[in-house]
Amino acid sequence: MQDYRIPMVEIFETVEGEGTRAGFPTIFVRLFGCNLRCTWCDTKYSYPPAEAENVMTIAEIVSKVQTFRSRHICLTGGEPLLYGEKSLALVEALAALEQVDDLHIETNGAIDLAPFIAKVASPKVRYIMDYKLPDSGEMEQMQTGNFALLREQDELKFVIGSDLDFQTAVDVLESYPTKALPMFSPVWETMPPYKLVEKMLSAGLSKVKLNMQLHKIIWDPAMRGV
Repeated sequence: MQDYRIPMVEIFETVEGEGTRAGFPTIFVRLFGCNLRCTWCDTKYSYPPAEAENVMTIAEIVSKVQTFRSRHICLTGGEPLLYGEKSLALVEALAALEQVDDLHIETNGAIDLAPFIAKVASPKVRYIMDYKLPDSGEMEQMQTGNFALLREQDELKFVIGSDLDFQTAVDVLESYPTKALPMFSPVWETMPPYKLVEKMLSAGLSKVKLNMQLHKIIWDPAMRGV
């Protein structure tokens, strides 16, 4: 399995920009390819019609990761679980590294998490599921069965771009109970952070966390490799 070959975009080290581990130095492993086309996507370079910048074996990916010193890894994309058994083998290989304290996987909500949660036993592994709302144009692709699979260490992300998105997220949380921590992220151009905070407080969402993207505050929002 170490010779499995996976299309890649980049591997780099920076600080985690969002979620409960925001601010920690983190190694980002970004895979190429995505099964969705969200309207507000900020990593369009990770899917066709562009081409993968390179293809790496799992052994090569692990070797590159070991050149960094951070103890957190973010496996992202595109959609990092797109490659099935290859993705699973990569998750297991990264989780097995002694240097790793936390491996969080950013998945888009359109991938069935059941085989991954069932087969990966490491307590280091967490899933951050990004549930797509109406403004994304991809809500019909969401697999609601994942809500019951998510655990307390996992995170559930909603990108809020409008009042409709906000109300839909509230309705989804009421309809599909989950143990994961729900987080609301503002689309700054159409849902300014202050407005999202006001709506959260007005709705009494005491168990929902505001999720800001630190990397877009520290660097140019369009900059890659940060």
